[in-house]
Amino acid sequence: MTERGWSGHAEAGGSAADEVAEICSDLIRIDTTNEGQGRGRPERPAAEHVAALLDEVGVTPTIVESAPGRSSVLARITGTEPSRPAFLMHGHLDVVPADPADWAVNPFSGEVRDGNVWGRGAVDMKGSVAMMLAVVRRRMREGRLTGGDLVLAFLADEESTGDFGSRHVVERHRDFLTGCTEAISESGGFSVTADGGERIYPIATGERGTAWMNLTVRGVAGHGSKPPKDNPVAELSHAISRLAAYEWPVRLTPAVRALLDGLARALGTALDHDRLDAEVRRLGAIGRLFESTIRNSANPTVLEAGYKVNVIPGQATAQVDGRFLPGTGQEFLETVERLLGPEVTREFINFEEAAAADARGPTFAALADAIRAEDPQAHPVPYVMSGGTDGKSFARLGISGFGFAPLMLPPDLDYFGMFHGVDERVPVEGLKFGTRVLDRFLDTR
Repeated sequence: MTERGWSGHAEAGGSAADEVAEICSDLIRIDTTNEGQGRGRPERPAAEHVAALLDEVGVTPTIVESAPGRSSVLARITGTEPSRPAFLMHGHLDVVPADPADWAVNPFSGEVRDGNVWGRGAVDMKGSVAMMLAVVRRRMREGRLTGGDLVLAFLADEESTGDFGSRHVVERHRDFLTGCTEAISESGGFSVTADGGERIYPIATGERGTAWMNLTVRGVAGHGSKPPKDNPVAELSHAISRLAAYEWPVRLTPAVRALLDGLARALGTALDHDRLDAEVRRLGAIGRLFESTIRNSANPTVLEAGYKVNVIPGQATAQVDGRFLPGTGQEFLETVERLLGPEVTREFINFEEAAAADARGPTFAALADAIRAEDPQAHPVPYVMSGGTDGKSFARLGISGFGFAPLMLPPDLDYFGMFHGVDERVPVEGLKFGTRVLDRFLDTR
């Protein structure tokens, strides 16, 4: 790793690089735990903090609420060329739960230790929000505006369905998004170091569709000592077992093929498309970039039934996290129905189509160029996210989203393990790197 890879252009980062870690720490200290189903800590305090940071540099923020305390921050900065499309940068303010007993530091301390900012949201995604804020603040202080309007959205409820955040904004406040055609947000632009030392930077150009399902089986309640007539616990268990054991076939979408081709060029090695599971194992961390996006998945996550050991209940329920690749939604649902069988009733908790952006267009090229300018050894490649983001909500308005929260990371940091994991942390130097990259990219808007 070159020295410039960590600290080049530090003087160009200016105050953005200087304050990004502090902003990240401050946001982490505001507990915005989202437990789902409307439960958890409200985002309002974080939204007010973000609004104050924008207001301080002359950006007029608007706080919108979908329910008491469920707050998002919207702002639109007028550009210098009204004829150019507006551009959206968005991030979320909520985080998943964290148990302090499991962590080496308090997950809501925002402590800086060993060159890292620690805490829930450091990676997902208060660190990324901090980079956006730091860059916007610097550019406003210096009077450097984008060509088209720059739209900012810092949102509630991404870690659940988005009903209190991005969906609310799209439905009730879409005037802020007028003229937006493209966007950037989380889950892309980070470095993954191959065994040979190559630094791969996956830039997300799509994400799998979401099919969160609630499953119900109804039967005949009765005494646990008698022969069962229709035991819903047993029926649902059999169905869940079939679903969990199913080996989904490989489906190579165009975006994943582009990723595989890019990896092959960067690594100087051929990838066997007929043995991709073996390639995942061979490539280690690099293989994790595509292991979850070469097939659909349906993972049982919640199972509930019964209330007493000697009573057969009349109903059993389960929840399943389903994900499907672009263009495979119908195949996915038909397979799920076949595996579950006729006794299982399926209802959607959340259903969103797979989103995609153009990996061959000028915006992807500008994102890749911004990374290469800060790390000449970078190998940017298109990437499909295994999970989902608020980008799906904005896609409903025709806004194409790229996953781009740039970070240069040490080779031994398990970045994928940071998402929703224990001891989540992000390197301070990585955050500084990201502010420089984002600043360069915004010069092209």
